[in-house]
Amino acid sequence: MCVGPYGAVSSARAQTGEHSGGQTSDPSPDIDALLRDLARPDQERWVRIERQILRYWARSGSAAIDYLFGRGQAALQAGQAEDAIAHFSVVIDHDPDFAEAWNGRATAYFMVNRLGQSMSDIEQVLIRNPRHFGALAGLGMILEQLERPEEAREAFAASLAIHPHQASVIEALARLDLATAGAAL
Repeated sequence: MCVGPYGAVSSARAQTGEHSGGQTSDPSPDIDALLRDLARPDQERWVRIERQILRYWARSGSAAIDYLFGRGQAALQAGQAEDAIAHFSVVIDHDPDFAEAWNGRATAYFMVNRLGQSMSDIEQVLIRNPRHFGALAGLGMILEQLERPEEAREAFAASLAIHPHQASVIEALARLDLATAGAAL
């Protein structure tokens, strides 16, 4: 789940964070290489790499699905969570293997404080794309809100292992560490 500014999948495709759909005219990036580059703490081009990854994950391979997904994204950005939920639900009905639709709906559920449904959709994202750093960060946010700091820390740490440049996740871990230190006193 990214809070703020996304046919059957074979197990190999699911493990690489790819999704089903037809071919697009854009050349597919080497997602494994991009994720390896993103994971480097000294990576200076991480913003560009992150953008490429998110753009790749947001493509279903179907113009119709991409249109519906775009409507969900627009509703999210406009703060219309219920409309976003409806759009993403339609996308999921038509392409249940499109991880980013699950992620979008998880974000919308989070926006309206439907945390259980958000966590359920995050689980679906991570089944389809275990390296989805945004979904892991979102899971951490929910677990922190549910006052489950150890589990939140694990989710945030997993997200940072994939994408160590996320300021909000670094801050969340620091906040959890400070709370733990305060509780120990």
